[in-house]
Amino acid sequence: MDAKDQREKIFVLDTTLRDGEQATGNSLVPSEKLEVARQLSRLKVDILEVGSPASSPGDFESVRLIAQEIDGPVICALSRARQEDIDRCAQALAGAKRKRIHTGIGVSDIYIERKQHKSKDEVLKIAVEVVKHAKQYTEDVEFYAEDATSADQEFLFTILQAVIEAGATTVNIPDTIGYAIPEVYGSLISRIRERVPNIKQATLSVHCHNDLGLAVANSLAGLVNGARQVECSINGIGPRAGNASLEEVVMGISAHKDYFRFLLQIQPKELYRTSRTVAHLFGITVPRNKPIVGNNALTNNIGLHINGMMKERLPYETINPEDIGFPQSRVILTARAGRHGLKHRLKELGYPPFSQDRLEKVYGRFMEVADRKQMIYDEDLVSIMENEVPNLPEKYTLTFLQVMNGTHAIPMATVKIKKQENGTEETVMESALGDGPVDAAYKAIDKAINFQVKLDDYTVQAVTSGAAAMAEVLVSVSKEGKKVLGHGSSTDIVEASVRAYLNGINKLVEKLAQEKRQPGENRQEVVSKDEVVYREQA
Repeated sequence: MDAKDQREKIFVLDTTLRDGEQATGNSLVPSEKLEVARQLSRLKVDILEVGSPASSPGDFESVRLIAQEIDGPVICALSRARQEDIDRCAQALAGAKRKRIHTGIGVSDIYIERKQHKSKDEVLKIAVEVVKHAKQYTEDVEFYAEDATSADQEFLFTILQAVIEAGATTVNIPDTIGYAIPEVYGSLISRIRERVPNIKQATLSVHCHNDLGLAVANSLAGLVNGARQVECSINGIGPRAGNASLEEVVMGISAHKDYFRFLLQIQPKELYRTSRTVAHLFGITVPRNKPIVGNNALTNNIGLHINGMMKERLPYETINPEDIGFPQSRVILTARAGRHGLKHRLKELGYPPFSQDRLEKVYGRFMEVADRKQMIYDEDLVSIMENEVPNLPEKYTLTFLQVMNGTHAIPMATVKIKKQENGTEETVMESALGDGPVDAAYKAIDKAINFQVKLDDYTVQAVTSGAAAMAEVLVSVSKEGKKVLGHGSSTDIVEASVRAYLNGINKLVEKLAQEKRQPGENRQEVVSKDEVVYREQA
């Protein structure tokens, strides 16, 4: 290869499970985070930032679980500039084959004086100390200079030089408030390369927020000016207006290979599946006009240009939907498809191999839906798969539901709930009246399980069209300051609502139990047969 044609490697750090989780206010349970981490691993991100172990026992357990189970990416945990926080990161990351500790401190005048109440000399000293402390646990240490775009540049250059001398292998330049513009941000990255004498001893990283809608543009400007790591999230989720969207950064580079001349190890065919997985588990809707993964971007219904598209793809489709894993063919399944037909179609839709136990569970739900609506579309299969997260403990399971309702009748619901506690199992039946069939069913469940939660939000949408369409319900439930999302789907809206409510309650039970445990105490291991199967067949 000619020296002029050599492309430079760009490292992609995904922060969906850390910064992204702040987007909705709803937290994922460890098994859900593990599911997201597995999909991000299939996407081939270089670094997976998965949480802040010192923030809560639940976050500690999630980081520990992912570090233990996920191969491939570097597993990264975030820490404040405190030695005890770094110690917690090291404990949680102990099982990782490759690990990174990401620590740092605010460097702008407003952060130093008003938030941290320190002098610049004190901040400089703390920064060096925490990097040196992290180096005791791992060679891979990243330092973030919080609010770098608002900092006094001379001080920024000084602190970056000092932390690199202390052992930082990556230095992160965040646009924390999301107000930078590409020309100015790119110029800052360029000046850092010029003014920090030892900058070549570390990887320069960009982390941009989207408050002005410029996170992707700023990230690309940083890369053009010498940064070699980009920090982003799936669907751009994150605090306030979000982070730089991973799929937009990746496909922007891919669409202009001759200009950027960068190498990425990301597998674009996993982008659509990853976007759907994250959107579902985080309870967000991908806008139809979202670049790269929105339905409008993928179907391209530009009326005047349809004839042109048929003759020539390139003028009207910048990106081929198949390149990001969007299924182009539509297959309709029936109950006669059998396990083999179901497994084959799921593989075509991009799902990785999974265990026989999970196949039986998915097949059971498939047959329930097929008995009701005869024809099963791809969207129905996706909904079934998204609502079946492996290894989620189910303390409460619905075994029977009956609802009485009418224009002149008071709605009443009867439920049978199977309860599993302390190795014992019992089935409880309760009935309740309510303001509508869903409210009646929820009140009956509350009576049956004797576990009161607050219903914060309830949404329902049709997965497919027609009278027998699958309904997908999303609920947000909370208790003792913890909030989670529950998902449920069915051709019957009331049943979908009950499934979502119980799903949320089961997650909340697990979340509250996790928060009360000490690390290492009565820990429930989440060992996935699916991950073993995936590794064997990958």
